[in-house]
Amino acid sequence: MPEIARRAAEAKARLQRVSATATSADGAVTVTVNTAGALQELSFGPRADELPRTRLAQAVLAAARRAQLDAAQQLTGIMAPVIGERSEAMEFLKEQIPAPEVPEERTGEPRRKPPSDDDFGNPILRRGL
Repeated sequence: MPEIARRAAEAKARLQRVSATATSADGAVTVTVNTAGALQELSFGPRADELPRTRLAQAVLAAARRAQLDAAQQLTGIMAPVIGERSEAMEFLKEQIPAPEVPEERTGEPRRKPPSDDDFGNPILRRGL
């Protein structure tokens, strides 16, 4: 029992220090989260001033999701030696920390719609000629 208590105390101390930081691909946003995935810091780089608010919001959310995923991976890495890598307790822990979907971050210009193929290469104004 003393060994388990020691490992648990070490894990608790390490968990209190866990944080994860992620930055958007363009450097506009940097977020830091704690073990629980809660936002601890948010900062904006010079590129943030150039982005529309909706794109800036998307960048914040995408960076936060990546940081939360990193924090969750750190959490399971710390807890594995304490509760066992393949234990039911570890499986339960992993189930409680759903891996967020991390969408690909858009960079550069927004996608343009492909031209309509309705005229099949023959503009409507030239059809009567």
